[in-house]
Amino acid sequence: MFKATTILAYKTEKLAVIGGDGQVTFGNSVLKNNATKIRTVGDGKVLAGFAGSTADAFNLFDMFENHLSSTKGDLLKAVIKFSKAWRKDKYLRQLEAMMIVLNKKHIFILSGTGDVVEPEDGALASIGSGGNYALSAAKALKSHSNLKPENVVKESLKIAGELCIYTNQNIKTICL
Repeated sequence: MFKATTILAYKTEKLAVIGGDGQVTFGNSVLKNNATKIRTVGDGKVLAGFAGSTADAFNLFDMFENHLSSTKGDLLKAVIKFSKAWRKDKYLRQLEAMMIVLNKKHIFILSGTGDVVEPEDGALASIGSGGNYALSAAKALKSHSNLKPENVVKESLKIAGELCIYTNQNIKTICL
């Protein structure tokens, strides 16, 4: 598990949302409180977020975007190609990062060991040190409130920020 961040993604039939906190840590020190760890890729049709080393994440975002472009925006094909390339490359396998990518049809968690995981419910995914806190809160809010998906993500990340020392409450979200 990466002690670097919290990313939460939520997909419905009509909407895709990703959110992340802004804390960057180095050991037991906070280096930055307002980092952006989420972005749109693939001409704004795919959302992506990362947990782990920032430098590694930038490399992975670029690599993923290249695969997304080569598959003409087909997220499923891009994820499979990306995962194979990540796993086969000795240098890339050493990168300390995980990613969540999603659009309105799919949501995936990706890792350097070649894992491509589509969450069981197909709606919620989280990564990072506060990921389980955010995921638990999101499941409860999704089931027991009338909050809009973007608000479920924001409130869940705020709860994670109250519990995880590597997560703050400087939350950013992006919707498709």
